[in-house]
Amino acid sequence: MGTKIPVAQKRMFHDVFVCKKCNKKIRSQSVRVVTGKVKCPRCGGRALRPVRKK
Repeated sequence: MGTKIPVAQKRMFHDVFVCKKCNKKIRSQSVRVVTGKVKCPRCGGRALRPVRKK
């Protein structure tokens, strides 16, 4: 069960961000998130963090 599948890891964690207000997952490029061009479709917030790997 400790085996990690690279394709699945990329799909779940690469370029996925979470809104700090409403916890909505958003897939976008990190450059766009850093520059503030991406906003949450649910609440309109621009404070996003990377998704945590469990």
